[in-house]
Amino acid sequence: MSEVIAYKITQIVDNGSVVQMTLVEDVQTEPVSQKQLIMENVSKKLDTDTKQQVMPLLEAILQAQPTIKLKSYAQTSVAITLPKNRYEKMGRPQVGQKLQVDLKII
Repeated sequence: MSEVIAYKITQIVDNGSVVQMTLVEDVQTEPVSQKQLIMENVSKKLDTDTKQQVMPLLEAILQAQPTIKLKSYAQTSVAITLPKNRYEKMGRPQVGQKLQVDLKII
C-alpha cells in the first residue's frame, strides 16, 4: 500500500557532512470554533421539529460563551537526516519549499 504526501520544510540544519530537515504535512487547516462544533453535533442528533425549537435556544446560550478556536486537523511532523551530497542531488530544497514523500509499507 502506498500513499504520496506533500510535506513543507520548516527547518534545515546543515552540520557539514549531514543535513537535518524538519517537515510538516502540507495541509490547509482552518480554525473551527467550539460553538460551531457543538451546533453541528447537536443538529445531527435532533429531528427537524425538535431542531427548530432547540437550535435558537442553544445559539442564544452559546453566544454568551467565549469563542475558542480549534484546529480541525492535526499535522504530521517528520524529521529526516541525510548525507549532504544526497541533499545537494535533491536540488538543495529550502525552508518553505515542499517535498513529496512516498509512504510505503515494504
